[in-house]
Amino acid sequence: MSETSDEKTLAEAVDALADRFRAMPQSRLLGAVAGHSSRAAAGLALARWLAVTARAAEAVGADGGSEAGSDGVPAHELPDAGAFAVGDQLAVVGHDLAAALAALPGDAAVALPDGPVAAEAVRALAVRRLAEVSAAL
Repeated sequence: MSETSDEKTLAEAVDALADRFRAMPQSRLLGAVAGHSSRAAAGLALARWLAVTARAAEAVGADGGSEAGSDGVPAHELPDAGAFAVGDQLAVVGHDLAAALAALPGDAAVALPDGPVAAEAVRALAVRRLAEVSAAL
């Protein structure tokens, strides 16, 4: 699979899950799922992971490492903007990650909290996590 195809796969997975969250009624969004108090909480947890991962990918080769982006601004946790915002939050940070990974060679090391991971593997991991949350819904 070419790099362009991989990037498209990540963006498509992000869009599909974001659309599922956007289409959910409040009763489903607030319903509990394994490991989370609600579907919205599961989506927010994933969005927060995508945001941290995107920030790490953006920091590759820039000063500041995983604590700050290339602009030197400290990374902050993605806020809980409410159950109805989760789909939009997923879309924004998921596309940020796809763009950040597109700018890197596939073997570039991205400093994730558990250790460095090649950009290609980060992309695959993100797609897998999106699929896992989708399956849990």
